Order: sequence, then C-alpha cells, then structure tokens
Amino acid sequence: MVRALPGLVREAAWIGAHLVAYPLGALPGSVERTRRRRGNASAAGQRGLVRHDPGAATTPILLVHGIVDNHSIFTRLDATLRGRGFATVAAHDYGLLTADVAEAATALGTRVRALATATGHDRVHVVGHSLGGLIARWFVQRQGGDDVVDTLVTLGTPHGGTELARLSPLVPLLPMTRALTPGSAVVRALAEPAPGCRTRFVAYASDIDHLVLPHRNARLEHPDLDVTNVDVHGVGHLSMPHHRPLAYEVADLLANGREHVGGESVTKTAEGPVRA
Repeated sequence: MVRALPGLVREAAWIGAHLVAYPLGALPGSVERTRRRRGNASAAGQRGLVRHDPGAATTPILLVHGIVDNHSIFTRLDATLRGRGFATVAAHDYGLLTADVAEAATALGTRVRALATATGHDRVHVVGHSLGGLIARWFVQRQGGDDVVDTLVTLGTPHGGTELARLSPLVPLLPMTRALTPGSAVVRALAEPAPGCRTRFVAYASDIDHLVLPHRNARLEHPDLDVTNVDVHGVGHLSMPHHRPLAYEVADLLANGREHVGGESVTKTAEGPVRA
C-alpha cells in the first residue's frame, strides 16, 4: 500500500483535473474540433518520423474514451501523439447513455472506416481507454474490423470484466455496466475463437486500477490473438491516458510498428519499463 501511495495521489489529482476538463469535452461541437487534429509538419518530431517511416507518420489514430467520459480524457495523449509526428489524431465520443456494446461498436466501425477513407489509408490505429477498448475489440473481433484496424491499444480495459460492476449502484442508470461483469454475454462472446484476426493488440493493466478488479482482468488472454500485455505499476485507472511515460510508450509503439513489441509480457513501473 505504501508503495502504491504516490500513484494513488496522482490518481486523485488527475480525477480533480479531469472533472474540470470534462465539461469542455461535452460542449456542442467539441468532438468535431478534435476529429482530425493534424501534427505540425515543420516540427522536428514529425520531420523525424516522416523520414523514419512515412507510413507510420500518416497512419491515422482514433482515440475512444471509457464509460461516463468523453474525449477530454485524452488531452495529454493527443498532444503527445501529434508531437511525436503523427499527421492525424482523431477522437470518437459514443455517448453517455450508450446501452449496447454491439451498437456502439457498429458506430465506432463507421467512424474508423470513414477516417481511413478520408485520409486515404487502408488501416487505422485505435487507442481505447476502459470500456472504449472493449467496444473497439468487439468491432475488431465480431464485426470484421480487423481488416481496417492495424493496432488496438487498450488502457485499463476490463477484458475479463470487473467485479465492481456487480456492486455498482449505477447499473439501472447505465445498462452498459452489465457488459462489464465477469462472465457477461459480452465477455463470453469475446472469448470465443477468433481465427485469422489480423489486428495487433497491446493491453495495459495497472496494479492500482481501482475500477478493474481483479487487476489481471485488464490483461487480454486469447489464444487466437496477437497480444502483448503490459503490466503497469503505480498508475491509476484515470491516470493511464494522462500519464506522460505511458503516452510516450504508446507513441513509440505505434511509430515503430509491430517490431516494437513482439508478443512478450512486459512489466512497467510508473517511471519506466522493466522487461522480464
């Protein structure tokens, strides 16, 4: 508990900051302003990435928030990705009262394909926080989205569900919470065979995640999928999209393609990587 204290303090501070930023993300038209943020082609980071791998630099990235949230959770990650040199970073808000994972995944799929078409790319990277990662995974596994999603990065996504969903008093108000219960129909469906899936998955799981219980349920375990699980120490659930080292890590793995991670299990502290 003592070792986790700094991370818990950061989590509390980020919760306060996010409560201030949240209304800005809910303003009419705010998501339109974040749909296609372009990097600065004259910046050193973008020039370097363009020279290193023009395909990586121009591959669009779509950010998908978690339950009862909006794209404001990605303020730091958005800026880091654009600063790293990615030409197009977009956000997708699926709505506070969304009640069905499959329906949300269909809408996300429409957004992903539209982004690919608009940018002239065959494939898109998706980064999903919490429930956003589960919705994106449904699109990839259950709706043929692996033909367009190159990499799906999940941050604190309850791939195995969360015990907290059994106790949540919000269930009557937020039907989507039921999908997050361990053993739910959604969790069972995503555990079914997925042969030939072409998407690469990178799942980040934190040891102080207060919303995904047990913490190991944020790991993605599936024999048919190309998965790298990353265990993160000292970074809370809401802090994950905001945490600077993780933002850099996500930017690097997307910039370097599939050579950056190779299916191994990786452990990280809040300060940096510790590979087993």
